[in-house]
Amino acid sequence: MKLYRFGQAVCRLVLRTLFKVEIRGKEHIPSEGGVLLCSNHISNFDPPLLGAFIHRQVRYMAKKELFDKKGIGKLLKGLGAFPVKRGGNDRESLRTALRILKEGDMVGLFPEGTRSKTGEIGNGLAGAGFFAGKSEAYVIPCVIIGPYRFRKRVILAYGEPIDMEAYRQQRVSAQEITDTIMTEIQRLKDIHQ
Repeated sequence: MKLYRFGQAVCRLVLRTLFKVEIRGKEHIPSEGGVLLCSNHISNFDPPLLGAFIHRQVRYMAKKELFDKKGIGKLLKGLGAFPVKRGGNDRESLRTALRILKEGDMVGLFPEGTRSKTGEIGNGLAGAGFFAGKSEAYVIPCVIIGPYRFRKRVILAYGEPIDMEAYRQQRVSAQEITDTIMTEIQRLKDIHQ
């Protein structure tokens, strides 16, 4: 955890030096309990931005290949990241993410699965809906509005938790839940742009 806190401080310093960062809606993040942060994805700066300005630790899935590199792999583990095999059904990473949420921690996801080259919000993959439906975690939509340009404004807005109870009770498909999450992310973008 000390490494994570140090990393947060460094990220805050770097991000505030490079960009005019505006953080909105931090009050929507519960102080305890499992939280699934679901954000659009426009840059490699997104993961540090999502977690640098909030008190709780955000844990991310990272592609397995990164963990095979000695220095980077140790650093990622120290920061709380866990590996995922891309392009397939990685049951171990799914179990790990669900366990983290059930233990009351926070997982950060980018439902689109890849960065948007245009800055527009794309379609989300079913994974976010799977985690939202299978856990009791709060689901917090987030939007990052850029672009990241030197000394230009970058907005990160956290939205209110999405009420998942009806979706969980009715056993709505993972893709339908993801579509709801993406709609909320788009709504946040429309409000804060």
